[in-house]
Formats: sequence, structure tokens, C-alpha cells
Amino acid sequence: MNRVPADGENAHSSSVESCPSLRDVHSINPTQLMARIESYEGREKKGISDVRRTFCLFVTFDLLFITLLWIIELNVKGGIETTLEKEVLHYDYSSSYFDIFLLAVFRFKVLILAYAMCRLRHWWAIAFTTAVTSAFLLAKVIISQLFSQGAFGYVLPIISFILAWIETWFLDFKVLPQEAEEENRFLIAQDASERAALLHPGILSDGQFYSPPESVAGSDEDSEEKQDSEKPIV
Repeated sequence: MNRVPADGENAHSSSVESCPSLRDVHSINPTQLMARIESYEGREKKGISDVRRTFCLFVTFDLLFITLLWIIELNVKGGIETTLEKEVLHYDYSSSYFDIFLLAVFRFKVLILAYAMCRLRHWWAIAFTTAVTSAFLLAKVIISQLFSQGAFGYVLPIISFILAWIETWFLDFKVLPQEAEEENRFLIAQDASERAALLHPGILSDGQFYSPPESVAGSDEDSEEKQDSEKPIV
């Protein structure tokens, strides 16, 4: 017979105990929010995010790696000075690797200018460099006679093609989404801090409180007697 009241008391106690947990979930700590906002503002002051810096380092690696392979190719063909004069001064599209080196320089300048100096947040610059690289390398492999010149006829075009597409993948799937996510988190934290400032205003000072002077006990009776004494006697 006493089971129903007991169940009611348990349900009431559980609901009471759940109220602090709900309040804890929906409570906002302005100090933590301000610390998070300051951390995001510090990242903005640095001017470039960590993932974007990694992308710029990879673009630099692309240029240096293609340059290294081209210098090795110059040495293999019989000396740097002789081969350099042949490939640069007497440039031949069908047999020279100098244009592949210039293609790496082109990618480096455009991408560093767009994503490091101008801090572009769009994919059109990397799409342009990758499209130019792919079209040029495909045309060079089809028209030129690089495959008849040994291993470097395969290595330089393939590596240049792969590096260009790795840069595209890294920017499109890592740099831009991560920066957009960080910006959304910053906006959410800033909005939450504004709401916290409205819900939890600053502590009121002593001067903001007003308490009227306390009335003396029996003052109402004294005022009534005084009014009666001042009335004229008819």
C-alpha cells in the first residue's frame, strides 16, 4: 500500500537531484569563454594558422625538391655548366627539363603570394596552378622525347604532377575546412560570452544599493497625537 507514495517521493527526489545537473549543463562561465576568445584572438594576431603554415612549408618543399632533382639531372648528363647552357640558353621543349623547374617556381610564387601574403581563403589559386601544371605536363609527356633520355624522363614529370595534386588535396581538405571550423568556434564563443554578460551582470557595488531609513517604532502613533493636538477646539 505504501509503494505508490514511495515511488512518488523517489521520482520527486530524482527530479530535484537532476535540476542541478541541468543547471550545470546550461550554465555559462564567462571567465572560460573570455579565455577562449582571447586564445582565438591571439591566433588571429599571429596572422597565419598552423595548418596554413604547414601548407606553405610543403609548397617550399615542392620547389626545393624539383630543383634538387633538376640539378641531379644536370650532373648526370655531363656537368652542370655544359648541361645548363644546353637546357637554358639553347632551350628545346622536347628534351629540356628547365621548363619543369620553371613550373615549380610558378607554383611557388602564386601559392605563397595567395595563401601566405594575401591569406586567401578560397581554392581558385590552387585550382589554377594545378590545372596549368597538369595540362603542361601532359602535353610535354605526349609531345616531347623525355622518355628516351633515361629515368629522369619519368621521374621529374611524375613527381611534379603528384606534388601539385597533393598541394590541392591538402588545401581543400585540411587548410580551408579547419580554418572555417576555428572561425565558427570563435563566433560561437563570442556569442556565448555576450549572452553570459547579459545573464550574469557584474557584481553590484555598495553605492548601487539603496535602503530607506528605518522608521522609529511608535512614530505613527506620535504623529497621530500631534495632529490631534494641533486641531482647533470648537
